[in-house]
Amino acid sequence: MAAIGVHFGYTCACVAIFKDGRADVVANDAGDRVTPVVVAYRETEQIVGIAAKQGRIRNATNTVVKVKQILGRSFDDPEAQKHIAESKCTVVNKDSKPRYEIDTGEVTKIVSPDEVAKLVFHKMKETAQSALGSDITDAVITVPFEFGEMQKSALRQAAEGAGFNVLRLIHEPSAALLAYGIGQDTPTGKSHVLVYKLGGTSLTVTIMEVNSGLYRVLATHTDHSTGGESFTHALAQYLASEFKKSFKHDVTGNHRAMMKLMNSADGAKHSLSTLSSSNCFVDSLYDGMDFDCNVSRARFELLCSSLFNKSIQPIKTLLDQVGLSSSDVSKVVLCGGSARIPKLQQMIQDLFPDVELLSSITPDEVIPVGAAIEAGILLGRDSSSLDEDSITVDCCARDILVKEADDTGADMYTVLFPSGTPLPARRQHILQGPGSLSSICLELYQSQGHNSTPQEKVAQIVLNNLEPKEENHDIVTVVTMKRDGSLHVTCTEQGSGMSEAVTVAVAS
Repeated sequence: MAAIGVHFGYTCACVAIFKDGRADVVANDAGDRVTPVVVAYRETEQIVGIAAKQGRIRNATNTVVKVKQILGRSFDDPEAQKHIAESKCTVVNKDSKPRYEIDTGEVTKIVSPDEVAKLVFHKMKETAQSALGSDITDAVITVPFEFGEMQKSALRQAAEGAGFNVLRLIHEPSAALLAYGIGQDTPTGKSHVLVYKLGGTSLTVTIMEVNSGLYRVLATHTDHSTGGESFTHALAQYLASEFKKSFKHDVTGNHRAMMKLMNSADGAKHSLSTLSSSNCFVDSLYDGMDFDCNVSRARFELLCSSLFNKSIQPIKTLLDQVGLSSSDVSKVVLCGGSARIPKLQQMIQDLFPDVELLSSITPDEVIPVGAAIEAGILLGRDSSSLDEDSITVDCCARDILVKEADDTGADMYTVLFPSGTPLPARRQHILQGPGSLSSICLELYQSQGHNSTPQEKVAQIVLNNLEPKEENHDIVTVVTMKRDGSLHVTCTEQGSGMSEAVTVAVAS
């Protein structure tokens, strides 16, 4: 029996299959092992992948890119608003949900992000089934560690809508470790592994503790302002300046010309990972003028020097945060297409001179390979017959806080579950309220990252009909967070024994 692993990224998707005890990435119908997450709408068809990306120059307003940024989010969500501001395809507000407005001629279509994601997953399923020669649908889907419940649910539903039987969702850092079998070949002892992922639109650095075959996230940092596209944009700006020198025309304000330069710069960036120079040629860049320019790897590294430094800094910050030195890290796993850049690899190696830098698996294929291995394990076809619990420990992705009032009556928040807490977990908290009150309300919130403002209320429980008394009401609150991220909350007033309970789904 075979199984499938799918990595649905912000800019690219990749699918791997697990068969006969090993996992391998498979190429799509264009012969590419990664597929751009780009969906183009035309009057009678939808196009997914490289053809949609190449046609975006002429069809930008009906082409959806980076749909993962908006998936499972409300229209007013800050991440959604950022996506909307950058999207060339119009995004409208429909019942507080973002929807793409597609105008292909006679009819204007309203398309949800879920429908776009479903088309990409369908492409992944077709790619896998074509390689397998059968209708296998069992799959493990990867998710970023910081994804909340709504984003996870939307991703799962899109995959299921495309015909996948989703065995489970797995965090991307855990998939990366599984790809290299870290902690599985020598399941005893404790070590620390750093997972470095530089994707198309984001940089994520995660420090994992591996102990007796279990994975635990100690700390993670995601920067959505730094990604492979940042390097592409820097190179495209250089090409525009070279064009201006030669032809005395500034094309930086010309959308179509800059898209052409971005495409050329992207190809050059990939070539410079293996070659010392690359040629950038753009046919009819502006007003019928062709553009031809050679770029050396040294020039590219100079242009992007500040980006390289920015891409390395989170490693140092995260090590300080968890109290580790570079010598405490036993392995570094590279993920994401832009982690192939030689200069970046050298800078990481310089930070960890005595540490093994794992890049034998192509970085943009590491995560889907790990997902496929997990799918094989869950189906019980792996020769080692490892139990799921011996592979990974789920952790809560966000801080879970309880809201209280201080002595002045101002709101204050106490963290019950810091992000990265291994699940399942249980916490007890004493909430006090004036004895004169006949009802007391407890509220739980979630937030992203350290010292951040609570973003979303996830649970509320009210104890009514309390007997007035002179001393304070002491409310014993027990909060249990399960592996699936759901919260079970029980509140008991100590004096009377009055109790209420509630169960709610939340980010995990």
